[in-house]
Amino acid sequence: MKKILEMLTEEMQQAFEAAGYESTLGKVTLSNRPDLCEYQCNGAMAGAKKYKKAPIMIANDVAAKLADSKVFKEAVAVAPGFLNLKVSEAFLLTFVEGMKAEEKFGLEAPAVPKKIIIDYGGPNVAKALHVGHLRSAIIGESVKRIARFMGHDIIGDIHMGDWGLPMGLIIHELSLRKPELPYFDESFEGEYPAEAPFTISELEEIYPTASGKSKEDAEYREKAMEATAKLQNGERGHRALWDHIMRVSVADLKRNYNNLNVDFELWKGESDAHPWIPDMVKYMKDEGYAYISDGALVVDVKEETDTKEIPPCMILKSDGAALYNTTDLATIRMRMEEYQPDKMIYLTDKRQDLYFEQVFRCAKKTKLVKPETELLHIGFGTMNGKDGKPYKTRQGGVPRLENLIAEINEEMLRKIKENSASKGYQVDEEEAARTSKIVGLAAIKYGDLSNQPAKDYVFDVDRFTSFEGDTGPYVLYTIVRIKSILAKYKDQGGCVEAAKLQTVQNDSEKALVMELTKFNTTMEAAYEECAPNKICAYIYDLANQFNRFYHETPIISEADEAKKAGWIALLSLTRDVLEACIEVLGFGAPERM
Repeated sequence: MKKILEMLTEEMQQAFEAAGYESTLGKVTLSNRPDLCEYQCNGAMAGAKKYKKAPIMIANDVAAKLADSKVFKEAVAVAPGFLNLKVSEAFLLTFVEGMKAEEKFGLEAPAVPKKIIIDYGGPNVAKALHVGHLRSAIIGESVKRIARFMGHDIIGDIHMGDWGLPMGLIIHELSLRKPELPYFDESFEGEYPAEAPFTISELEEIYPTASGKSKEDAEYREKAMEATAKLQNGERGHRALWDHIMRVSVADLKRNYNNLNVDFELWKGESDAHPWIPDMVKYMKDEGYAYISDGALVVDVKEETDTKEIPPCMILKSDGAALYNTTDLATIRMRMEEYQPDKMIYLTDKRQDLYFEQVFRCAKKTKLVKPETELLHIGFGTMNGKDGKPYKTRQGGVPRLENLIAEINEEMLRKIKENSASKGYQVDEEEAARTSKIVGLAAIKYGDLSNQPAKDYVFDVDRFTSFEGDTGPYVLYTIVRIKSILAKYKDQGGCVEAAKLQTVQNDSEKALVMELTKFNTTMEAAYEECAPNKICAYIYDLANQFNRFYHETPIISEADEAKKAGWIALLSLTRDVLEACIEVLGFGAPERM
């Protein structure tokens, strides 16, 4: 199904051609003066020089050809040469009827779907998730869902930090605390215990303790590095302990990400890329891409057109140790071999822009990827407190993610109870608790996603949990309001599924219909630009237009059953579009609030 702007442009192009001008001048856009018109065309201005005519003359010629248009109700030429346009209600009705009948509201599937790997999450195992993990998870999940909705083949990878010194630190600290464990007995040949010798809580305390010791005690750090080497060289006891660390950590990560409604198709980590490093390094040397500089192995990635300094991409340190660059490049090679993606998207803090510029250039130059393979980094801003600084607890620490979610849920529960009390009824405790989690998640996700990914934003619990304004709860409240009206219609004996759209009756109804027609354009733009904020802006506008229509229209009390059924059909479509949008944003709506 074509997008509405495409159909309006086609009608305008035919009018330009009929008036004797190039059809390419007939591009239609949304009006930048909605107080004057709904759409506009500035083609007459662009054609004035070529046709040696005043723009207003061209505009008048074209407007005359649109006098009997079934698409435009009004086409007015305005000095110095603009065409101000209003769309026919009958045309709009036909368009939304098509949306209602088509799968995904008429969104066209890609001619050739892409295989896309999205690298997001990036937590270190054995550490609690904190607010710093929030944006990559929320934005990454939405980008993934949008791309999947568009019809592409999407694979999300958590890409855990599960290798290197942090693992050695944990293993060494365990050897000091529990030296009697069989994992540290090199003569032990039996089966290791099936149960881990620690809980997730103990593990989360062990790592920061070990990390702190390593910074103050050189001998301690050396022992941890030895443990790391043993692990990476496959020492049996160390690998068995690592398996325990992974099982306990991944189970906890899944629980926490599940609370965010975030899921990964792949649970791979740096350890999965480790076996790919030796062959990759050999290949880069053999092909002449990598050379020794100050003892380190590097690849030049600077280009002649660079206006800023781009340092070489280091592949191995002077002591032969791998770096993050090495692991990320090996991961790229692994993904190309195993999945052959057309595109790879990475989500991290925007301060890593230069790092990914180096890695991507290196991958292209050394032909780890095909020339046509897209590599994209989405760098996001920080989540700040009201003081404008990175969000902290009241005690000054970095908040654990589960504590932040609990704080939001508690605030939503309080507001839901307060709201029900103000309306004179007592809400069921269990239902209120379930609803608070659904609405709380919407508050967190919408609060984040409504901002451009690259921008810093203020995490304001009071504002995000408000039922008024540009918030998740406001959007959900609108959906619940629609559901309530549809339920009342059913109680009156009506059938929502059988309801048919009728003629557009008033300005607020037309405004709602026009907002619905923007769905496909919005979804495509959100995909192309990896910008979930565009969907947030769209559903906020759609919710506002619905609420305006709702307040001006006596839907359920309407005596004309055909007219009422038409409005019910419009509400049903509005609900469906809103729910499709919040689904790709990564949250849902309750039945009641």
